[in-house]
Amino acid sequence: MEDMETKEDLDTQKGKYVTFQSGSEYYGIKIQYVNEIIVFQEITPVPETEEYIKGLINLRGKIIPAIDVRLRFKQEEFEYNDRTCIIVIQVKSTCVGLIVEKIAEVVEIPDEDILPPPNLVQGDKTSKRYVYGIGKIGDSVKLLLDPDKLLNDEELSKLESFSEKRELESVKE
Repeated sequence: MEDMETKEDLDTQKGKYVTFQSGSEYYGIKIQYVNEIIVFQEITPVPETEEYIKGLINLRGKIIPAIDVRLRFKQEEFEYNDRTCIIVIQVKSTCVGLIVEKIAEVVEIPDEDILPPPNLVQGDKTSKRYVYGIGKIGDSVKLLLDPDKLLNDEELSKLESFSEKRELESVKE
């Protein structure tokens, strides 16, 4: 009986995306990757990391790396404000916080309304690297992200080791 409930829960999440704004674009991420959405909080910087890796946050005792989505997509930096949120997602086996300008909404996008991303600019692999599809919602479109491609394996393992170190330090205190 429990297996059926779990399957039903998964079915209700199928095709649902959390959408958010970054610059003038709207992006979507499958809801099954999203653990939670939290208000912006203090970030501890991590030395010698990429510019878009803002640092670590402490989420109820769990240390999570936070990346700035705008900087990851090579957009202009923005000033964090009261609408800035952190979307906590699961990337492979690691929790990562995505700093976004603002959450838009949760939408349902049927598979038939998802198109492959176009080759907009030759040589611009940045957007295509993270975007696996374009979701049509009425007259608007959302760029659908592949969370597994936001961070490469080297970056993930570096962040995991920083997170583990910080968790050990906070346990000792």
